Amino acid sequence: MSNKPMPPPGERPNSIPTNGAKNEHQPLVFDASIMGYESNIPSQFIWPDHEKPCLEAPELVIPTIDLGVLSSGDPLAVSKAAEIINEACKKHGFFLVVNHGVDSGLIDKAHQYMDLFFGMQLSEKQKAQRKIGENYGYTSGFVGRFSSKLPWKELLSFRYCPDSKNIVEQYFLSVFGEDFRHFGRLYQEYCEVMGKLSLGIMELLGISLGLDQAYFRDFFEENDSIMQLNYYPQCQKPDLTLGAGPHCDPTSLTILHQDQVGGLQVFADEKWHSVTPISGAFVINIGDTFMALSNGIYKSCLHRAVVNNRTVRRSLAFFLSPKMDKAVKPPTDLVTSANPRIYPDFTWATLREFTQKHYRVDMKTLDAFSNWLKEQESNKKIP
Repeated sequence: MSNKPMPPPGERPNSIPTNGAKNEHQPLVFDASIMGYESNIPSQFIWPDHEKPCLEAPELVIPTIDLGVLSSGDPLAVSKAAEIINEACKKHGFFLVVNHGVDSGLIDKAHQYMDLFFGMQLSEKQKAQRKIGENYGYTSGFVGRFSSKLPWKELLSFRYCPDSKNIVEQYFLSVFGEDFRHFGRLYQEYCEVMGKLSLGIMELLGISLGLDQAYFRDFFEENDSIMQLNYYPQCQKPDLTLGAGPHCDPTSLTILHQDQVGGLQVFADEKWHSVTPISGAFVINIGDTFMALSNGIYKSCLHRAVVNNRTVRRSLAFFLSPKMDKAVKPPTDLVTSANPRIYPDFTWATLREFTQKHYRVDMKTLDAFSNWLKEQESNKKIP
């Protein structure tokens, strides 16, 4: 693979605005090792005034769930945890989990390897360059895919399926070669642990919605998920840009481990709130696919990431998603005369394609997708 892949015609990177005529057609490149120290940031990274960050956002009071209740044998403790989850997911779709059983050494190593990867030369990272229309691989600032409101971040994402043996290890070997086998093995283990953790959380989500404890666990037992390493370089003008714009995750459930820098913000009670990192806790948020599965009872979490001018911020995000071809529709118990069906049936494969080829993920993705599906159906009926 070329170190500097070019996107197809019509998707070419925009030029950096400069005063020098000789640089007029210089392609925009987001190299974190350089951009983090630039006093002037390219206009493509400057967000509109109404979306610019509030760096001093009030802190969000976040419910914390002790996952030990699942194995405690205490039905009252389980019921209380489910009640807290229900309240949080109806309000903003966001909570924390502790006592989750994930080895702290594994988490630390996942962060260390992330530092090693993002510390490499840009040309080396670009061996995994994400192609237009795909959602796996490396990208820096989504240069080439979008032309404005670019995020101040680098990321590497890859696929995880529990029924595909060593899929993560094989990804690193195929893209980076034998020297990266240990990377692949580590993130393979991390994904397996996240997969197990997500199914435990799904048990509590099922209980919280009045369903059988195994309902969502069984639904997601076979899954086609995404692991993403996020790296937000420092920015000399953090008040002008965002590390990630306001959006809801199109996936089902996000399990996030962030470092201690801070920068995650959640929209609740009509304003943005900051989320202070808590050592040892995982951040959990509901995504669009689960919002559809709950028939709109639970809210997909609207969030964003801000950056700072002091230090890099890192996070590990595991995005649980159903099997590609599994029908996403709410259980009949969640469809009533008071709460009729909101979203049409769909598959994760179709929603994923919609977000990669037709729509830039934001806070209205699920509504836009539902309307798009209805248009597709209408077009089929026209002779």
